[in-house]
Parts: sequence; C-alpha cells; structure tokens
Amino acid sequence: MTTTTTPPADRVDRVDVSAKPRRVRTGSVIGSTGLYIATGIAAVLFLIPFYLIVRNALMTDPEITGEEWKWFPTDIQWGNISEPFDDPSVDFARSLWNSAVVGVLHTVGTLLVCSLAGYGLARIPYKHANKVFYAVLGTLMVPTAVTFVPSFVLVSSLGWIDTYRGLIIPGLFSGFTCFLFRQYFLGFPKELEEAARVDGLGYMGAYWRVVVPNSLNFFAAMATITFISGWNSFLWPLVIGQDPSAWTVQVALSNYTTGQTVNFHLIFMATAISILPLVFVFLFLQRWLVQGIAQTGIKG
Repeated sequence: MTTTTTPPADRVDRVDVSAKPRRVRTGSVIGSTGLYIATGIAAVLFLIPFYLIVRNALMTDPEITGEEWKWFPTDIQWGNISEPFDDPSVDFARSLWNSAVVGVLHTVGTLLVCSLAGYGLARIPYKHANKVFYAVLGTLMVPTAVTFVPSFVLVSSLGWIDTYRGLIIPGLFSGFTCFLFRQYFLGFPKELEEAARVDGLGYMGAYWRVVVPNSLNFFAAMATITFISGWNSFLWPLVIGQDPSAWTVQVALSNYTTGQTVNFHLIFMATAISILPLVFVFLFLQRWLVQGIAQTGIKG
C-alpha cells in the first residue's frame, strides 16, 4: 500500500505577483530621439551643397542670379549637361581622363609604398625602427609650403613638367597613411604570420600571401581616402600641369571663371559631373571605409 505525502503549506512554491514589467527609461527614449534628430539635421546640412550644385546646374543664369528664390528650375535645362564637353576653351573630357589616371595610379602607388613602410615599421625587428617612425611622424608637422618649391625644382630638373610622372610620383609617400598602416599592422594577428614563416615564407612572402589578403577591408578604406584626396588635388596639378592637355579636372574648373565673364550654370554643371566619380567610389566602398578606420586603433 502506497501513501502520498503532501508538502507543508509553508513549503508550497508561490508566484510573486507583485513583480511589475520593466519600464523603459524616459531618459533613454529622449536621448535616442535627440540623437536621431541631430543626425537628421546634420545629414540635411551636409546635403545642402549638393542640392545647390544640382539645382544651379539645371537652371539658366538669369534664374540663378534672379532676386526671386526658386527651389527647383522652372524649366529643367538638360542641354546644360553637354556644355562642359562642347566648350572649346577647356578640354573637359581630357581633364576628367587625367584626373582618373592620376587618381588611380596615385592610389595604387601610395597603398603599395605606405603599406610596405608601415608593415616594416610594425613587424621587422630593427633597433632604429622607432627613430624612423618618429621621423615619419615629424613629416606631418612640416607645412606643405615648405617642401613645395624644392619639389617643383626637382620635378622641373627631371623634365617631368606636364607629365603623369610629375603629377603622381612626388606625392606617393604620405606620412599619415604610413602611420595608419603601422597602427593597423600592430593589431594584425601574429599567429597567421608565424604559420606562414613555418611554411618557409619570409617577411615579404608573409606580407603578400597572408597580410594583404586578410586586410582588404583596411586597404579599401585607405584606397577611398587616397583616391578622393588625389582627385581633389589642385595646387600641385596647377603648377605641374602647365599645358591644357595636362590639366586635371580641378584645374579645368578654375578656368571657367575669368575676369570678364562668369558662366554660372556651366561652372555648376561641370562641378556636378566632376564629383560623380567620387560619389560612386564612396557609395561602393563606404562599408569598408568605416570598418577600416575602426580597425586602425591607436596602439604602440
């Protein structure tokens, strides 16, 4: 015969009915709302110049300079798109090509030179490595105007005026880009490189076969920054590219404004066309740009 025992009343599990659902803090909601509002305002302020460029590019000069403000063109002037290419005084198509060549070659060369320098400073044991690194940082403190004239004299003596070599080679090394590469490589997993050395690879072999393939995000971020910088460069191409056939797009834009006439819609249309490559590059590489900058760190 089996007997059933009932636990004492004081041992019966009780449900705490007094527990209340967690409330969302009012301060966090207000903070999030304020953050979204501030971000939206910043985005609008950032897009205003682009809106003005497109608006004025599709207007006539009387509408641009008129007293009455117009948010949009009364009659969109699609014919303005072809005007920069039809202007006989400026070979705009050639200047776009020159900027593309300079931007791509400058980007590739800078990534190659600065990544090798940064990798050497971060990985190769050398008793003077820190001194070399501090010397590289010291170049960031030297104003560009100090080295401008000596660089021009050197390029001129080599016969590189009005050539791609004169536009590209003097700016291949960047102390800031070298610094970013060094900081990134300091945080790169050493285990991967050690495994490569076990397989018989040296520093250069580990760099090409292990480091570079696993650092494409950072390389893409640096490529974006370098390409935009090379495309927007103005002073050095203005001095080196003295012949109209060697003008880059920024130099070509400066020649649309003269002391006699200012063709506003032509300037804005040429500007809108000139920034399209940058917009495409940024939209295509923006994800890698954010990830690459986040991975640099400030180590060592």
